[in-house]
Parts: sequence; structure tokens; C-alpha cells
Amino acid sequence: MKVSSLALGAMILLHGHQHHHHHQFVNAFAVVPSHHQRVIGKQKHQRRGPTSSSTGSPIPFVGPTHTTTTTSLFFTATSSSSSSSSSLNEDLQKVQTQLQLEYAPISPFGKNAGPPLAGGKHILGGKGANLAEMSELGLSVPPGFTITTECCDKYCNEWDQTLPPELWNQIVASLTAVENEMNSQFGSPENPLLLSVRSGAAISMPGMMDTVLNLGMNDQVVEGLADKTGNARFAWDSYRRFLEMFGNVVLEIPRSLFEDELDDIKYEKGVNEDTDLTAEDLKEVVGRFKKVYETMDMTFPQDVLEQLRLSIGAVFKGWMGDRAIKYREVEQIKGLLGTAVNCQAMVFGNMGDTSGTGVSFSRDPNTGSAELFGEFLINAQGEDVVAGIRTPRNISELKGIMPDVYEEFVRNTQILEKKFGDMQDIEFTIQEGKLYMLQTRNGKRGGEAAVKIAVDLVGEGLITKEQAVQKVLPEHLDQLLHPRFPDVEMKEYKNAVMTRGLPASPGAAVGRIALTNEQVVANKEKGIPSIMVRDETSPDDVEGMYSAEGILTARGGMTSHAAVVARGWGKPCVCGCTSLSVDEHGGEIVITLDDGSQKTFKEGDFLSLNGQTGEVLEGEQAVAPPAITGNLKTFMDWVDEIRDIDVLTNADTPADAKEARKNGANGIGLCRSEHMFFKPERISKVRQLILGDDKQADAALKDLLQFQREDYEGIFKEMDGLPVTVRLLDPPLHEFLPSVKESAVMAELAKQLGTSVHELTEKVESMEEVNPMLGLRGCRLGITRPSIIEMQTRAILEAALNAIEAGVDARPDIMVPLVGKVEEFRNQKELIQSVAKSVFEERGKSCAYKIGTMIEIPRAALTAHEIAEEAEFFSFGSNDLTQMTFGYSRDDVGSFVPSYLSKGILQDDPFVTLDTEGVGQLIKMTVERGRGIKPDLKIGVCGEHGGDPRSVRFFSNEAGLSYVSCSPFRVPIARLAAAQASVENKSEFKP
Repeated sequence: MKVSSLALGAMILLHGHQHHHHHQFVNAFAVVPSHHQRVIGKQKHQRRGPTSSSTGSPIPFVGPTHTTTTTSLFFTATSSSSSSSSSLNEDLQKVQTQLQLEYAPISPFGKNAGPPLAGGKHILGGKGANLAEMSELGLSVPPGFTITTECCDKYCNEWDQTLPPELWNQIVASLTAVENEMNSQFGSPENPLLLSVRSGAAISMPGMMDTVLNLGMNDQVVEGLADKTGNARFAWDSYRRFLEMFGNVVLEIPRSLFEDELDDIKYEKGVNEDTDLTAEDLKEVVGRFKKVYETMDMTFPQDVLEQLRLSIGAVFKGWMGDRAIKYREVEQIKGLLGTAVNCQAMVFGNMGDTSGTGVSFSRDPNTGSAELFGEFLINAQGEDVVAGIRTPRNISELKGIMPDVYEEFVRNTQILEKKFGDMQDIEFTIQEGKLYMLQTRNGKRGGEAAVKIAVDLVGEGLITKEQAVQKVLPEHLDQLLHPRFPDVEMKEYKNAVMTRGLPASPGAAVGRIALTNEQVVANKEKGIPSIMVRDETSPDDVEGMYSAEGILTARGGMTSHAAVVARGWGKPCVCGCTSLSVDEHGGEIVITLDDGSQKTFKEGDFLSLNGQTGEVLEGEQAVAPPAITGNLKTFMDWVDEIRDIDVLTNADTPADAKEARKNGANGIGLCRSEHMFFKPERISKVRQLILGDDKQADAALKDLLQFQREDYEGIFKEMDGLPVTVRLLDPPLHEFLPSVKESAVMAELAKQLGTSVHELTEKVESMEEVNPMLGLRGCRLGITRPSIIEMQTRAILEAALNAIEAGVDARPDIMVPLVGKVEEFRNQKELIQSVAKSVFEERGKSCAYKIGTMIEIPRAALTAHEIAEEAEFFSFGSNDLTQMTFGYSRDDVGSFVPSYLSKGILQDDPFVTLDTEGVGQLIKMTVERGRGIKPDLKIGVCGEHGGDPRSVRFFSNEAGLSYVSCSPFRVPIARLAAAQASVENKSEFKP
């Protein structure tokens, strides 16, 4: 089957009349239609259908005053468009009062519909609101009406899943207006009107709820449609599609039962594709589909009004379906009333050579170029475009085939862009030379296109800079700022995907498997790219991690060692890949595929990682470099104009600082001094400091002082004129020690210290803690080993003075970690001030500096007013604050958080997106108490949450922080999130 790239890519977004999804249910429910016809379900476990009252008896049929014929299947309109419209509005207002609704229950759309209801998408849903907007603009929209989300809420919660007679009367009256505009009759064989019944919530939920198309087909209408169109195959194909869709969506008959029958017919006729079946073949399919109903003890309702009633109820019920509920949980969609139901006249593109159907974007969604990007087919139905049955034609070819239609379509796209201020994704159908606009929505786009479109729309005067900032998503910048796989929708890429882990750090990485730190380093020296593959990483692996193209671990979560370090360095990383087994000694890895089979790879084989999605791919995949365009700088300049909060960076080396400044950081909010200790020539000095005698420790401190001073000088130079916040040593000392199992490392260290391996092993083991995260670390370490803090303070201030002498505007801030009591902070502050006094006296010069603390222990938040008396700034260590507030070990959350998320206990991983209800309240309390003492107290955040857009919105708009700090590669995303938060917070820009 041939499928165009557009059909696979952009046009997969189609839904509604062109592409639909169905629930797969086992039980059907009893259908109890109006008195015109009984269709009784005989299943053992019956459920009351939408026409049943609360007592289980059928609601009396309340229909229009139509003339009925042939068992009441057909009716004719009797009122004029203008008078019926006025009367309809009056009646809707009465029903609104009767049903105690805030808004009228129905909003018509189409040529003569008049203005839509107030309430916008919240009441009409996105689809209904857009249809109303297009109608109001005078575009050719097939007429119809929207039943509001408020009715859905009542239907699901108060109306016992029934349509009240008052509402049903108005639905039928609204249907009469559609008949008048289309000059056809619902249920009439001679001049049939067919409907679509579609869901449409305020926020798009593609594929999560259901649609019924070709509604109004029955045994008489199919014959009339065949005669009217002269196309019997089209009529019978429409009927069989409706039987399947209605049975599955409305009566919950498993779709597989229909598909099996269709497959049997194709086998018997010797054809492969549905399109190869003749009209007579499709008549046979219809017969077999009806028998499917009978096997489920049901009868297909021939009454078209009953079809409509049941379909509306099914769409409303879909709002509370398992898929829709789960989707809302995953996408964090809250506060919606329900889905609207859009009942719309169907138009057909398969009625000959003057008909057609297609989809087009008003701009290129890949590049952002201001030219139509779409496809169409002549004499086809919408699903044919995406199914790949026929090869679609480029939208530009329509100009030569139907020039008038093409020009009208171009005008419509311009009108819609002006109206919505964004690139549009438009569905259209041409029926016998007349263009119909079926749907429009803001089009999905890639990163490059998102930035270009936003900049161009401002240039064209269609939107403001503030509105442009809202058009670009954080993931768009991710695509621009990291290497990426360019063809993720292609078959070759998808076939290469073997498994998935957690997408810990974005970007694309390709390299040869390396199972040890040493192998990665050796590969680097030879110019061989590596993917470091480990069960989990440790501080001993940092050299290899830095040298690797990407990192893959079998264990660990989104804030594991591998994840945090990888994000800080901009390394693609996939963590927690549970299907991965690493045999370091055997030099191989085994990946278990979804089907249970296994693939084995040797060290040196190629592997590819997609850090954006968590996918692990076989072999050497093609990678595209970061696609940074000239528009990006323009856009980011606007971002900085608009945002109200500073964006700093977490940077530990001059190279990190340089990268962060290039990405627009306003300074360094977290310089983790311990990360400087892990280089091979330094780690031995740290171990000498910890394990050696006093003389060896003093010598180690002198060497480390020189190393640290040089690093800080480089950082101050890169951050010339911007603040640099250095966190004093934080982790427990044992993290710097080797594993006693590493015999070669232990032997070399024992030799350096002049001791035996046995004695060294005893000393290392004696320093192990039961719970090191709550043990001797942070300010506790500084209080018990003050010589370390004295060395670090001296290094910071001497580096600042050296930088100032070299003409650099150095601005050091010193941050004390893990404070829980003000006495702890006071102890460290006095020590720092004492060292500063000595340094300034020795040098005969001084510099300005600040002393502040991290707020990462709940007790510090509770006593922030006391600490604020002493501290000059606060910075939230949101990782530890989350860990200690929840009582979760962030290194072990992978064992239970996925289950918590799936069960709805947690809505988000709290180490990725801030828990605003708990941790967030501690943050707000800290800000309030701290600024109650010092109104201008600088307060920021330097945990992983500083780069999460939703968390940034909280920090900016609710907590009132001065800054956020994140990894260098997340700085542009944090800048964007801060600007978007500012726009949302300013009433003049609120929708």
C-alpha cells in the first residue's frame, strides 16, 4: 500500500469524517428506541440506553411535526429559514430555563445560523467554536448545530444518561433548519440528508472519543442515494461504513466482528482491498453486517431519528470512557465540563470528477514558509487521503483543475489566519464544484516552523510579540537546540526502535556501545563515538559520561545521577530501560523486545538513542545538527523583553558557563563545587584529603585550593558582570571514595597513602552510612570538617580578586547547603567571613560578596523568618526539598512512581514537575516569611524544576521568585517558559 509522506506525517492529524478511532468493547447495551420501532437487546447484562428513563421504561418519543411516511422514517420541513431561526432561538431560551442551564443548550452554525453562543470553547468545544467562527466569517460550512458541553455534564451527572424531552424537541427543530439550508430531508430516499455526529471538547483530544458518520442511512435511503448520485457503489459503501461505526461506537459491538466479515467477503471475492469490492459485493457486506447485530441479540434501528438520539448519547458517554479519562489524566486536562456534540450535514467528495476532498496547512508545518502545504484527491472520501489507497495530489495542482475553487480556498485560508492569528490546519470537501470548509484548527508544527511562523505573523501585523511568545512550545526549542533524528515518522526509523526507557535528557546520539568508563575514554582518544551503557552510573563514571555521545542505563529515574549529569552537559540520555540487561564482564548487552524475543549486542556495536522520546534504536541512525535559524535570535529577544523573572544556570566549569551565557543565562545560580573534584587528577587528592593523615590532608587541601581557584577564575571571566553562586561542598564524603571491589584502584590509593589495602578497606567501609542522603553532608560536613570550607571560601574569593585585577567584573555569591537551623547557617557564615577577612588583609584588596543558603529541608522553610535575619539570599534546592517532603528517595522512585502515576495517586513525577500542593506551599511559605523580614530578599530555585516549564510558571506567577536556575542547555526553554508565565499573568494578554 502506497502512503505519501504527508499522509503519514502532517495529515495523520485528521479526524472526524476523515479518520476515526473506536472503543473495543465486549458488551453491547440494550437499545430501547422510540415507539416507532422497538429494538430490544437480549443480552444477559443489559445497560439502560440513552432513551431509557430512570425507572428503565422508554421515554415517550417526542418528535417534530413532520409528515411521516414508510414507517415514520421520513419527514419534510415546513417552515422558512428566517422565521424558524427566530422561533428556534426563543424556544432554546425557554429550554435553557426549564433545564436550569447557564447557556442555551444548542448553538446552530452555517450560513443562516447567526452569532454563536457566548462561552466560546468552554461551552461549544474547540470544534464547535471553530465551526461557528467560520460560519460567522461567511465561509461555506456545511450547516449543523452544537449541543453544548454543559449538556454533556448534565447528561453524565444529573440526567441519568438520558436526553430530556425538552432538549430532544430542540434537537429535532435544529435539524429542520439544517434540512432547509441543505434543501434535503433527513430519512428521505428521494432527497436524503446524512449527518455526522462528532465529539469536540474545549481542548483537542484526538482519537480519544468517538464519531458517527453517514448517520441517516437505512434500507430505503441507500437505494435513494444510489439513484440520486448514480453511484451505487458509493451508496452501499457508505451504508456498510455506517453499520460498522454505529454498531461499534453506539452499541459497543466489537469492531473486530465487522472486520472479520469484511475480510471473509474479500477472500471469497478474491480481492485484497476494500476498493476492489463492487456495489453487489458491498450489498452482501451490508447483509452480513446486519447479521452481526443479530449475533449480539440486536437489531439495527431503521428509524433515522432513533439513530440520531442514540448517537448523541454515545458521544456524551464517550467523555467518561476509559480512554478519554486516561488521556485527560496524562495530558493534565482539568476543569472541563465535558464534550460538545456537533451534528453536521455531510458533504461528499466522491460524487464525480467535480468533487474531491483534502487537507491543507496555510503554511508549511516543517519550515514555516508562507505557502500552502497539503494534498487532495478528486472523487474521493476523506479517509482515502490518509489511508494510502490512492496517491494524493499536491494542493497546488487544484489550481489547474478547479481554478475558482482553488482561489476561494486561498482566500479562506487568509481569512482564517487573520481571524485566529495562527497557521491553520484545514479540512475541506468539494461537492459537485462547491467548496465546503469542514474544520479548521491551529496546525501542529516542528520547532523551526514554530519560530519562523511566530516571527512572520508579528511582521505581518496579525499578532503581537506577546501572542507570538505563546505560539512556540518548549519542545520546539528542544528540537532546535539539540541534535535530532530528522525522520522519526519514517518506516525505517520506526523499525529500528527496539525498546524504550525514560527520556532523561533530550537529543539524538549515535555511537558504539561502551560498557566501562575506561572504554569510553579510550574510544574518545581514537575519535570513536560511544554510547555509554551501564546498569547505573556513579560519580566514578563522569569522565566517560562527559566523553560519551549519549548514556543508556538499565536503572535510575529522571533525577538519577545519570539523568542529572547528562542534562547538565546536554548529553542525550535514556534511563530506567528495564528491558536492558548489561553483562560488563562478558562484554555484551541483551535487550528484550516487546514480543519477548531478545537481541544481543557486543561492545563496539552501533546503537542510537533518542533522548526526546526514550527510544533505543538498533544500528547507526542518521542525525541532523541543531537547526538554529536567524529567526530564533529575534524570537528570544522578544522573550527576554517580556519575562519578569531572571533565568540563571547550573554550571560547574568555564565551558558550562560559556555555553550558558551563549544561551542567554543571566548568571550562575548553582555552581556545584564537588563536580570539579571528579577529574582523575583531582579525585586522588580528594581521597587523600578524606583518608590521609593530617599532613597528607593539608597537602591535598593546598592542591585542591589551586585547582578550585583556577576553575572559579575561568567561570568569573565567562560570567563577567553576572552573579556566580557557588554552593559549598554538599555530598557525603563517601561518594568520592572508591568501591572496595575495585582492587586495582584500592591498591594504587593504598600505595599513595603509604598504607595497606586491608587498612584502607577498613577505613573506607567505616565511612559508609546507612542513609547517606540524611547523613554527614552539606553544612554538617562544613561544621565537622571546617578546613574544607576554609579552602573553598579562599579559592572563591582569591579567584574573584584575580579576575577583578584582570578587568573582569566578578560577582561571587557563596551558598551554604542543607541548612535546617539558623545556628548551622550562622556557624558557617562566621567561618566564611573570617576567611574573607584574612584573604582581603593578605591581598590588600576586597570585593563585594553575598552569603546565602539553600532551602532544601522542610524545617528551613518553617523557620525561614529566622534564617532570613542572617542570610542575604535563599535558593531552593527543589530536588532535596521534594525528597524530604514526600519521604521519597529520588534514586529509588523508579520502583514505584510509574505505578503511582498509572493509578492516579500522582499526576506527575514530583522530581520532574513541582508538587505545587505540597512542596509548592512550603516554597510560598518560605518566600512570605523570608520577605517579611527582608522585603527585597533575593529568592530563586536551582533544582531540576528550574527548567520545567510548568514549574517555572508556578515559580514566576504564584511563588514570586526572583530567578530560576537550570542546566545550560535548558536555559532557552526556561526563558521561554518565564515569558509565557509573564504573558499569562498580565490581564491585558489573557484570552
